[in-house]
Amino acid sequence: MPSKTISNGLIKKLSLSFFLLILLMGATYVVISTYLTNKYFEESLQKLNSGVARHLIEEKFKDSSPFLEDGAVNKPLFGDIMHDMMAVNRAIEVYLLDDHGSILYSVVLDHSNSARAARKIDMVPVKSFIASPTEYILGDDPRTPGKKKIFSAAPFSINGKEGYIYIVLAGKAFEEVTYSRFSSLFVRLSVGATLLTVMFAAVAGFISIWFLTKNLRDIIYQVKRFQDGDIRARIVNAEQTDLSLLATSFNEMADTIVNNIEELQSVDKLRQELIANVSHDLRTPLAILQGYIETLQIKQSKLSEKEVSEYLGIIQNSSEKLSYLIKQLFEYSKLEAKQVIPNHEPFQLADLIFDVRAKYKMLAEKRNITLLIEAENEIPMVFADISLVERVIQNLMDNALKFTPANGSVKIAISKNQSHVNIAIVDSGPGIPKAEQSYIFERYRQSKTHHKSEGAGIGLAIVKKILEIHNSTIRVISQPNVGTTFQFHLPVYTLNGVSPS
Repeated sequence: MPSKTISNGLIKKLSLSFFLLILLMGATYVVISTYLTNKYFEESLQKLNSGVARHLIEEKFKDSSPFLEDGAVNKPLFGDIMHDMMAVNRAIEVYLLDDHGSILYSVVLDHSNSARAARKIDMVPVKSFIASPTEYILGDDPRTPGKKKIFSAAPFSINGKEGYIYIVLAGKAFEEVTYSRFSSLFVRLSVGATLLTVMFAAVAGFISIWFLTKNLRDIIYQVKRFQDGDIRARIVNAEQTDLSLLATSFNEMADTIVNNIEELQSVDKLRQELIANVSHDLRTPLAILQGYIETLQIKQSKLSEKEVSEYLGIIQNSSEKLSYLIKQLFEYSKLEAKQVIPNHEPFQLADLIFDVRAKYKMLAEKRNITLLIEAENEIPMVFADISLVERVIQNLMDNALKFTPANGSVKIAISKNQSHVNIAIVDSGPGIPKAEQSYIFERYRQSKTHHKSEGAGIGLAIVKKILEIHNSTIRVISQPNVGTTFQFHLPVYTLNGVSPS
């Protein structure tokens, strides 16, 4: 299973990373612990033996002959005393310095490294130590230039000759012994720390990874459910999970996909309805055209001029209906595909209303319907596409005249406010039930009250699309047996020629 493979692979990577991290922490702990232990040991050793040099001067040389005679070192005397001391403590190395730090004489048990020995000691640490003998201070190692070691030092003055006794507390012999022992300790400590680290990493890693990946496993499970077709799969309390961003993103993605699926299903259903309705609406005028044309072809010699004229009139009427239907379908398809770009310009809406009324005057009189215009004074110009607005008003007028009975009325009302001009088309027709008002602007959806009326049921859908590209909406107010009102608004034209938002 893909989700299981992803989960196992991630857990393995997390486990390995966690193990290496713990191992690195263990190694770091061993190194730091060793370093601090060594420093602690050196500091303790230096503090414990800080007075060795001073004690040497006070105790060993107070009753002896001077170890400096005529500015020269009394080597036998100095050497005997120092060898006695170093026989007791093999770790130390004793150096006799002049007042500038130059080595006058040294006593060490091992001279193997004498060729590389320094000839002078840096006096800054020495003077610092003498000033603060309890401080942890490192000085030069004469046998290993550049290396620092713990030491003890004290000044002396003999026959006007000043100098220093400089004792390295952890000499070469001490270093060799402690190094071997310390290496053994380091190995044992490393092995022990590594074993403890592995055990700790195994237990802590398993618990931590199981806990940390709990939310991730749930997300993977829900994603797999969704992948397998359960479109209701969602992550519960997504905002409260450790991976809240991922969880909420999945839920939002799933909702979007479901909405898109529903929309596609709705579009497919409307497409089927469109094909069925278009086929029906095209078939009727085409059948009429075909029938009368065939009749004329077959019985042309037997028909009177009056019958021929009547048949031609029917053919012309059917072709006009067919042409009008095709025009509507083409117009709606362009609007739905957003291929229509409005050409905004200022114009006087009241003048357009009166022009439209003049076009419908004869049709209204023929059906015995009264056309009225009700306009406030000083209606300002609007900023819109005049041809598209005219199309909106014509479709609304076609709709109103279609459903208004004889002796009824259709009124166009114009009013204004600070930013918009409001237009209302009011008829005295049978009205539209409230339950059906929400879908009358969908293509090929007509009120059941009017389902037997002629027309393709696409005129109001065109109205809605045109107003949408003008950032406007249309509203319907209707009551059965009272009448219907369609309202929309257009922006007022401003002095700078820009429509207000």
